[in-house]
Amino acid sequence: MRKKGKDCVKLRGEKKLCEAMDAIQAIRGTRDILPSEVGYWQKIEQLAARILSQAGYEEIRPPIFEATSLFARGIGEATDVVGKEMYSFTDKSDRHLTLRPEGTASVVRAYIENKLYVESGVQRLWYAGPMFRYERPQAGRQRQFHQIGVELLGSGDPRADVEAIALATEILQNLGLKSLQLDINSVGNPEDRTSYRQALVNYLTPYKNELDKDSQERLSRNPLRILDSKEKKTQAIAQNAPSILDYLGEKSLQHFEKVQQLLTALGIKYTINPRLVRGLDYYTHTAFEIQAADLGAQATVCGGGRYDRLVQQLGGPETPAIGWAMGMERLILLLQKLEKPPIKAPDFYLVSRGETAATMALVLASSLRQLGFQVELDLSGSAFAKQLKRADRSKTVATLVLGEEEVSNKTVQLKWMASGKQQVIETSKLLAMTAELRSEIKQHQLG
Repeated sequence: MRKKGKDCVKLRGEKKLCEAMDAIQAIRGTRDILPSEVGYWQKIEQLAARILSQAGYEEIRPPIFEATSLFARGIGEATDVVGKEMYSFTDKSDRHLTLRPEGTASVVRAYIENKLYVESGVQRLWYAGPMFRYERPQAGRQRQFHQIGVELLGSGDPRADVEAIALATEILQNLGLKSLQLDINSVGNPEDRTSYRQALVNYLTPYKNELDKDSQERLSRNPLRILDSKEKKTQAIAQNAPSILDYLGEKSLQHFEKVQQLLTALGIKYTINPRLVRGLDYYTHTAFEIQAADLGAQATVCGGGRYDRLVQQLGGPETPAIGWAMGMERLILLLQKLEKPPIKAPDFYLVSRGETAATMALVLASSLRQLGFQVELDLSGSAFAKQLKRADRSKTVATLVLGEEEVSNKTVQLKWMASGKQQVIETSKLLAMTAELRSEIKQHQLG
């Protein structure tokens, strides 16, 4: 995107495209993740990968765009996501494609297409990556946003529900988040929801003119979503609406009660929220959200639920399943309040002066990196004083100096920055003392 400018470039026919002279900017609703922030992202991704791997979950990486019909059929045409928020386009072969607005439908499509259900009775999968929705950008919510999610396919046992919730809780707690609240509900099966839907419409219809505009539209096509409205007047009206828990059949009630018992057995505190319905049509039985009070209005950091009919709905075998997704941007906001960004300081900063020394420095840097050290090579060729100042600013543990004298003697100067200790070492001996160097680096980092 360019800011408005005065210069215009002629295109085909009489059309003109005004080009700005200013720099191109990121598209509204997207943002750059800069090096100073990447440490937070890596911390979350690495922690989640470790915890999920320990529970037997394997990573899957579906495409970023899919056939539009996948999301229309999977998420539901009556949802806001499909009706208003998807980034859809037609490619050069006139195929209707969509940038994925969520991860579950893509994982289920991959599960069916690749016949993963044949490999074992239960598939535990996790994914991470960007999603796309045309929403109003705000703190913690962008039009390109990132999620980590899990999908447990092949089990209708309430223990699967609780395993998924417990893993989400473990990840969030290990990130240091404390002010967390778990809300749970049951949205029953389709038969339960049909009965409830009618009761809800009967209750809300007399209030139609008092509802916000979006809720008025939802009344006929997706009335359960009215319960999720953020408009205060609509929330006040919905407060006295019938509870879906009063319309659950016996099997749905038994499932929900067992989920509660198992959460209690694991010591996971929860609140039953009968207004929690989630925004996608594929949910059945358990629905849940985990909120962090520190985020204010955008408090939900994880949400999910059971979707026992989605696999069959998309052409696969009858397969019960449950999953969740965490919003990375919101987690980053919380982590930034809790801790400073991790400092990525090199083990060695290598400075050199002179053509021969510069070549030797490149060779030495490569050799040290192959031994597992993090090495930053100064490429400026400027005076030693300026290079050493940059070494100091890099927060390096140690600086290595190569000049003409060191080249002649096949040595290198080693300076430990914290203590100021300096020594001249033969280059070959430096590369042979890996264990000693690691021990010294660790001591300096701890000190």
